[in-house]
Amino acid sequence: MAKRQKLPEQSTSGKNAFSIEEEDDDSQGKAAPCLSCRATVCLVLLGTVVFMSPFLAMAGRSSGSQPGLVEAAGRTPGLRPASLSSEGAAAVEQPAADAGKSQADLAKLPGNPVATFETTMGTFKAELFLDRVPITVSSFIDLCRSGFYDGIHFHRVIPGFMDQFGCPFAKDPKSPRAGSGGPPDGSFKNLKTGAIESRFNGGNIQDEHLSKDSNLPGSIAMANTGSPNSGGSQMFFNVHDNSFLDWFSPGQSKHPVFGKITEGYDILEAISKVRTVRDVPQEPIMMRGIVISGI
Repeated sequence: MAKRQKLPEQSTSGKNAFSIEEEDDDSQGKAAPCLSCRATVCLVLLGTVVFMSPFLAMAGRSSGSQPGLVEAAGRTPGLRPASLSSEGAAAVEQPAADAGKSQADLAKLPGNPVATFETTMGTFKAELFLDRVPITVSSFIDLCRSGFYDGIHFHRVIPGFMDQFGCPFAKDPKSPRAGSGGPPDGSFKNLKTGAIESRFNGGNIQDEHLSKDSNLPGSIAMANTGSPNSGGSQMFFNVHDNSFLDWFSPGQSKHPVFGKITEGYDILEAISKVRTVRDVPQEPIMMRGIVISGI
């Protein structure tokens, strides 16, 4: 029996030293240096050591092991060095491939991909967090490119809460099975690592409890049955602060965020406020298509 993908009820709630030795005077007929000459030589050599010591110390540090920004960032709670957001506080050292590039060149480097959602109520856009949750985003992009989401309707909308979408049974907007389906089992490419990932047990993917992005207004999160690794194609768009749904919150709900709305948030608010019967829109709201760009 298919398990309905759902959300919990709405809550209110990182000894360089010189050894100076005198040579023995074993040469016959040579006059040994006078004491004043010896003192002068010693003073000159001592001055040389004092003058050079800062440079030697500096060279010693540069050749040693020094924690870099990436290592320090790796100790930051909730963040991974490779998954700092563009809004993160600290900049990570540029990889070797970027060495020698100007700031203008670096500014042109691609960021996260963008999804453009075209619905019967309007168009909105979202940044997809490929840098933070690559399995989730790669699966979503794979489904978008295959046309999986085309013609699917929003099957559950609640004002002041969220809009849920992505069940294949919801191609029929009145289907009683809407909310219980997912994609077929199969494989897809991880667009960050190049690895081949799998969908299993009814099209589910591995949970990515990695980045502490919260279920805030405008965020996009994975829907699931409440069991581990039970997310597939369904998602919800938050139109309220639903941080109680965070995977790192104290509650039992674990819904990782994988994107955020960048344009057209008002469309999602409008969708959440349409007339419904048991949270199902009376006037069907269809996803015409989702276009991926920036990758």
